[in-house]
Amino acid sequence: MEQVAQRSLSSDTTLSAISAGFAAVLVGFASSVAIVLQAADAAGASEAQMVSWIGALGLGMGLTCIGFSWYYRAPVVTAWSTPGAALLITSLHGVSLPEAVGAFLFSALLTLVLGVSGAFERIAARVPLPLASAMLAGILLQFGLSIFTSLQTSPTLVGAMLLTYLLGRRWLPRYCIPLVLGVGFGASWLLGAVHTEQLAWSVGRLQWVAPAFNPAVLLGVGLPLFIVTMTSQNLPGAAILRASGYGKVPISPVVGGTGLAGLALAPFGGFAFNFAAISAAICTGPEAHPDPTRRYIAGIAAGVFYLLTGLFGASLVMLFKALPEAMIAGVAGLALIGVIGTSLAGATAEADSREAALITLLITASGVSFFGIGSAFWGLTAGLACHGLLQRR
Repeated sequence: MEQVAQRSLSSDTTLSAISAGFAAVLVGFASSVAIVLQAADAAGASEAQMVSWIGALGLGMGLTCIGFSWYYRAPVVTAWSTPGAALLITSLHGVSLPEAVGAFLFSALLTLVLGVSGAFERIAARVPLPLASAMLAGILLQFGLSIFTSLQTSPTLVGAMLLTYLLGRRWLPRYCIPLVLGVGFGASWLLGAVHTEQLAWSVGRLQWVAPAFNPAVLLGVGLPLFIVTMTSQNLPGAAILRASGYGKVPISPVVGGTGLAGLALAPFGGFAFNFAAISAAICTGPEAHPDPTRRYIAGIAAGVFYLLTGLFGASLVMLFKALPEAMIAGVAGLALIGVIGTSLAGATAEADSREAALITLLITASGVSFFGIGSAFWGLTAGLACHGLLQRR
């Protein structure tokens, strides 16, 4: 049986799936690592402890991506909670690092309970598919637009990547994104936009911080971290997986698994793990593989690259900072074009749900935020309210 599984994994592995996993990590890591480091600084972490945070987060995301993608044979991609990190930046001032770790453990415990109880599965199942597709389109719209805003600021670099994408879609669709990545790196290097002066490879180490449990911090930091992660990350992430055609993947066990990872890694800096949204869309789209049943390799590849980011955390922070922002924006947007199109089609396919889906899309794309909760939650909430009202009509 093991040999059959190994042969299956070998035959399913393709360059397009591996490059999708790499692109997902590139986009996810580069777009929010600065926020995570700010959160660690707000918690009073030393430089060595910041490296431990990156190591713990990379380890948790890597193991959960590989484990869930392999077990469910679907591209189940996890991530750190970027909205949660943003929340920590403002809420950890005056809080000691041991107290912050206690809050991380409390949030992870609540996540584990929610997953094990199956309550999250029931919540996610109430979201109509057109609304889930609309929310996904709204989340990804800015990434599609970033191709052309970056084209204005870096016409040569992004223009070369865009031309490569179009030619690749015409003649080599399976290798389109690997070609875009290669041209992006090459063009950035030739244009002198890659700054490698301070790069030095070193292996990071995890540092244990014993937790302290302050009831005020548990309620003031741990509970909001749990709520923001659930509403702004897990709910959209689960909807994205479902909208991409992987509705058979049970959501609650994955949520519970991320909570378990948080319990294990919180003392080292793993403040929150959850379903990925943007990076998941890269791995669940047709660019990863034309056959949806073989896209799980992209999730496994993302996990491997996350493990590498954890192992070489300090060095990779500098590496991602060395790459031009226009290249990262271009890779993200081009990798997501197919998913944006599929999501728009799914959002508008059913006439009865079209208005509610459009409201979901527009509010999500607007980027509005209330009470520290992002636009994806509010777009979905408004869409559900509209859907209920119009269906009742």
